[in-house]
Amino acid sequence: MHKAVPLTATVLLLGLTGSVCVPTIRDGDPELKNINLPPGFTISVFADEVTNARAMCWGAKGTLFVGSRDEGVVHALKDTTGDGRSDVHYTIARGLTMPVGVTFHDGDLYVSAVDRIVKLERIEDRLTDPPAPVLVTDQFPDKEHHGWKFIAFGPDGKLYVPVGAPCNICLSEDSVFASITRIDADGGNREIIAHGVRNSVGFDWHPVSGELWFTENGRDWLGDESPDCELNHLTSVGSHFGYPFCHAGSIADPEFGARRACSEFVPPAAKLGPHVAPLGARFYTGKAFPERYHNALFIAEHGSWNRSKPIGYRVAVAFPQADGTATTEVFAEGWLAGAKATGRPVDVLPAPDGSLLVSDDAADRIYRIAYTGE
Repeated sequence: MHKAVPLTATVLLLGLTGSVCVPTIRDGDPELKNINLPPGFTISVFADEVTNARAMCWGAKGTLFVGSRDEGVVHALKDTTGDGRSDVHYTIARGLTMPVGVTFHDGDLYVSAVDRIVKLERIEDRLTDPPAPVLVTDQFPDKEHHGWKFIAFGPDGKLYVPVGAPCNICLSEDSVFASITRIDADGGNREIIAHGVRNSVGFDWHPVSGELWFTENGRDWLGDESPDCELNHLTSVGSHFGYPFCHAGSIADPEFGARRACSEFVPPAAKLGPHVAPLGARFYTGKAFPERYHNALFIAEHGSWNRSKPIGYRVAVAFPQADGTATTEVFAEGWLAGAKATGRPVDVLPAPDGSLLVSDDAADRIYRIAYTGE
């Protein structure tokens, strides 16, 4: 049974009074003119001043919910005029610990907060007066290193919650680290469905097969060119994807690689590049984009932070193949010019009108990519 979290019990759940502001939208932004897209696509600002915008999800009534990492707030945005721009912005929670993940289920908004999942019940009816969060579970580790979580409900009605490794490279005694788990909507029956996953901050289920595809951030400090970050494909519950023994399917870890061979693990469906930091990943289920993008997987690459020549800072697209692998290509780029970045894509989300939203936690923005025809 869920229980209400007393406001006096923890600083994580303070400041719950809703607030609203009208964001400033800058037309003709010169920075967006540098974004390169395939022919026929355009990009605009859907919402501005969305502080530290991270993961996104839609409510049943057209509300866009957006988590954050460093600010501890959860945003709710509305496009009341239908012009492709948010014109109302609510803050529906404050003081949470890294509330990156948001997902909507049966009228409630579920939010990740490192060691716990909370929910805001019937939130779309209370955007100006949000309810106190209700605790779903507090049974996840409290380690903040890779502790922020993307969360989503799967086709099976379970809530999927990844748990990153509490380090760059280590072998934890607790098997829940470096895994993807799933739980019931009430927080019970936790099960590990994927092992050896260093840090996944984005996943989705193929619209046809229903199988889980997820991004994984590769380890650091093996050089600029190694290892690749990964796109992985889960076909069997309990599969192991290599961490900390093997990276990118073929690179034995200097410290742990002698313990288990790379051949023991599921290889990546695609290698995405060294240190590109892939985060949000969503299948395109709309119809407005050209047919080649239908059921393709869009991936937000947050960008490298410790590479001598930066890489990433873009949106890629993956095309799953019949053999379980995927081919990839760059879809949107231009946020990186040399060593200077004007933005860092975090999540991607198809919109009801068939456009694609992209959150950017560095620019505090959400972009809208639409297809207008070549």
